[in-house]
Amino acid sequence: MAITSAEPMSNDSQPTTASDEFWMEEALRAAQRALEAGEVPVGAVVVYQGEIIGRGWNRNITDADPTAHAEIVALRQAAAHLGNHRLGDCELFVTIEPCPMCAGALVHSRVKRVVYGADDPKAGAIHSVLQVLNHLQLNHRTEVRGGVLAGRSAELLQSFFRSRREKIR
Repeated sequence: MAITSAEPMSNDSQPTTASDEFWMEEALRAAQRALEAGEVPVGAVVVYQGEIIGRGWNRNITDADPTAHAEIVALRQAAAHLGNHRLGDCELFVTIEPCPMCAGALVHSRVKRVVYGADDPKAGAIHSVLQVLNHLQLNHRTEVRGGVLAGRSAELLQSFFRSRREKIR
Protein backbone atom coordinates (compact mmCIF):
# COMPACT_ATOMS: atom_id res chain seq x y z
CA MET A 1 0.00 0.00 0.00
CA ALA A 2 1.60 3.27 -1.08
CA ILE A 3 0.63 6.20 1.07
CA THR A 4 1.59 9.75 0.29
CA SER A 5 1.40 13.01 2.14
CA ALA A 6 1.23 15.14 -0.99
CA GLU A 7 -1.15 18.07 -1.10
CA PRO A 8 -4.63 16.66 -1.78
CA MET A 9 -7.31 18.04 -3.98
CA SER A 10 -10.04 19.61 -1.88
CA ASN A 11 -13.44 21.24 -2.13
CA ASP A 12 -12.25 23.72 0.46
CA SER A 13 -9.35 26.06 -0.21
CA GLN A 14 -9.14 27.39 3.35
CA PRO A 15 -6.15 26.47 5.49
CA THR A 16 -6.45 23.65 8.01
CA THR A 17 -8.15 24.81 11.17
CA ALA A 18 -7.02 24.01 14.69
CA SER A 19 -10.20 22.00 15.32
CA ASP A 20 -9.48 19.83 12.25
CA GLU A 21 -6.07 19.04 13.70
CA PHE A 22 -7.58 18.38 17.13
CA TRP A 23 -10.04 15.81 15.76
CA MET A 24 -7.38 14.29 13.49
CA GLU A 25 -5.25 13.74 16.61
CA GLU A 26 -8.17 11.67 17.94
CA ALA A 27 -8.24 9.68 14.69
CA LEU A 28 -4.48 9.11 15.01
CA ARG A 29 -5.02 7.80 18.56
CA ALA A 30 -7.57 5.34 17.17
CA ALA A 31 -5.06 4.31 14.48
CA GLN A 32 -2.56 3.59 17.24
CA ARG A 33 -5.07 1.16 18.77
CA ALA A 34 -5.25 -0.66 15.43
CA LEU A 35 -1.46 -0.84 15.33
CA GLU A 36 -1.35 -2.28 18.85
CA ALA A 37 -3.81 -4.97 17.74
CA GLY A 38 -1.67 -5.88 14.72
CA GLU A 39 -4.09 -4.27 12.27
CA VAL A 40 -3.31 -1.77 9.51
CA PRO A 41 -3.14 1.49 11.50
CA VAL A 42 -6.11 3.50 10.27
CA GLY A 43 -8.32 5.42 12.67
CA ALA A 44 -11.50 7.47 12.36
CA VAL A 45 -13.83 9.55 14.50
CA VAL A 46 -17.30 10.94 13.79
CA VAL A 47 -17.97 14.33 15.36
CA TYR A 48 -21.43 15.78 16.01
CA GLN A 49 -21.91 19.17 17.67
CA GLY A 50 -18.33 19.20 18.95
CA GLU A 51 -18.45 15.69 20.46
CA ILE A 52 -17.13 12.34 19.27
CA ILE A 53 -20.09 10.00 18.77
CA GLY A 54 -18.27 7.32 16.81
CA ARG A 55 -14.71 6.04 17.02
CA GLY A 56 -13.19 3.29 14.95
CA TRP A 57 -9.96 1.67 13.92
CA ASN A 58 -9.29 -1.13 11.50
CA ARG A 59 -10.59 -4.42 12.93
CA ASN A 60 -10.60 -6.64 9.85
CA ILE A 61 -8.36 -9.31 11.37
CA THR A 62 -9.68 -9.01 14.93
CA ASP A 63 -13.32 -9.32 13.85
CA ALA A 64 -12.72 -11.61 10.82
CA ASP A 65 -14.76 -9.01 8.93
CA PRO A 66 -13.61 -7.53 5.61
CA THR A 67 -15.92 -4.54 6.15
CA ALA A 68 -14.48 -3.59 9.55
CA HIS A 69 -12.56 -0.57 8.28
CA ALA A 70 -12.07 2.32 10.70
CA GLU A 71 -14.61 4.50 8.89
CA ILE A 72 -17.32 1.82 8.88
CA VAL A 73 -16.81 1.05 12.58
CA ALA A 74 -17.03 4.78 13.44
CA LEU A 75 -20.10 5.32 11.22
CA ARG A 76 -21.90 2.37 12.84
CA GLN A 77 -21.24 3.74 16.33
CA ALA A 78 -22.38 7.22 15.30
CA ALA A 79 -25.59 5.94 13.70
CA ALA A 80 -26.37 3.86 16.79
CA HIS A 81 -25.70 6.89 19.01
CA LEU A 82 -28.08 9.10 17.00
CA GLY A 83 -30.59 6.33 16.29
CA ASN A 84 -30.47 7.22 12.60
CA HIS A 85 -28.54 5.95 9.59
CA ARG A 86 -28.39 9.50 8.21
CA LEU A 87 -25.51 11.50 9.66
CA GLY A 88 -26.10 14.78 7.83
CA ASP A 89 -24.85 17.01 10.62
CA CYS A 90 -21.72 14.95 11.27
CA GLU A 91 -18.09 15.17 10.24
CA LEU A 92 -15.77 12.20 9.76
CA PHE A 93 -12.04 12.50 10.45
CA VAL A 94 -9.91 9.63 9.14
CA THR A 95 -6.17 9.14 8.86
CA ILE A 96 -6.16 8.02 5.20
CA GLU A 97 -8.24 8.78 2.14
CA PRO A 98 -11.25 6.43 2.26
CA CYS A 99 -11.44 3.37 0.00
CA PRO A 100 -14.40 2.79 -2.37
CA MET A 101 -16.37 0.81 0.23
CA CYS A 102 -15.96 3.48 2.89
CA ALA A 103 -16.62 6.31 0.45
CA GLY A 104 -19.86 4.56 -0.55
CA ALA A 105 -20.87 4.31 3.10
CA LEU A 106 -20.13 8.03 3.52
CA VAL A 107 -22.42 8.82 0.58
CA HIS A 108 -25.22 6.66 2.01
CA SER A 109 -24.85 8.13 5.50
CA ARG A 110 -24.98 11.68 4.09
CA VAL A 111 -22.04 12.88 6.22
CA LYS A 112 -21.67 16.60 5.68
CA ARG A 113 -17.88 16.76 5.84
CA VAL A 114 -14.91 14.41 5.50
CA VAL A 115 -11.43 15.34 6.67
CA TYR A 116 -8.61 12.92 5.97
CA GLY A 117 -4.87 12.75 6.48
CA ALA A 118 -2.79 10.97 3.83
CA ASP A 119 -3.76 10.38 0.21
CA ASP A 120 -4.01 6.74 -0.86
CA PRO A 121 -2.77 6.48 -4.46
CA LYS A 122 -3.62 2.76 -4.67
CA ALA A 123 -7.17 2.70 -3.27
CA GLY A 124 -8.30 6.25 -2.51
CA ALA A 125 -11.88 6.94 -3.54
CA ILE A 126 -12.10 10.69 -2.99
CA HIS A 127 -9.65 11.72 -5.71
CA SER A 128 -6.54 9.52 -5.90
CA VAL A 129 -7.93 6.53 -7.84
CA LEU A 130 -11.70 7.01 -7.99
CA GLN A 131 -14.11 9.79 -7.19
CA VAL A 132 -16.91 8.06 -5.33
CA LEU A 133 -17.47 10.94 -2.93
CA ASN A 134 -18.98 13.89 -4.82
CA HIS A 135 -19.34 11.91 -8.04
CA LEU A 136 -21.32 13.98 -10.54
CA GLN A 137 -24.05 11.35 -10.90
CA LEU A 138 -24.71 11.02 -7.17
CA ASN A 139 -27.21 13.21 -5.37
CA HIS A 140 -25.21 13.94 -2.21
CA ARG A 141 -22.34 16.41 -1.89
CA THR A 142 -19.85 16.29 0.94
CA GLU A 143 -17.34 18.93 1.90
CA VAL A 144 -13.84 17.43 1.75
CA ARG A 145 -10.55 18.50 3.24
CA GLY A 146 -7.48 16.34 2.78
CA GLY A 147 -3.92 16.56 4.00
CA VAL A 148 -4.62 17.29 7.68
CA LEU A 149 -1.65 15.89 9.62
CA ALA A 150 -0.87 13.95 6.45
CA GLY A 151 2.79 13.45 7.26
CA ARG A 152 2.04 11.78 10.58
CA SER A 153 -0.69 9.63 9.08
CA ALA A 154 1.52 8.54 6.20
CA GLU A 155 4.49 7.79 8.47
CA LEU A 156 2.37 5.58 10.73
CA LEU A 157 1.22 3.52 7.76
CA GLN A 158 4.61 3.44 6.05
CA SER A 159 6.39 2.28 9.20
CA PHE A 160 3.76 -0.45 9.70
CA PHE A 161 4.26 -1.83 6.19
CA ARG A 162 8.04 -1.43 6.41
CA SER A 163 8.01 -3.51 9.58
CA ARG A 164 5.87 -6.21 7.95
CA ARG A 165 8.23 -6.42 4.97
CA GLU A 166 11.22 -6.76 7.30
CA LYS A 167 9.55 -9.64 9.15
CA ILE A 168 8.97 -11.46 5.86
CA ARG A 169 12.68 -11.29 4.93
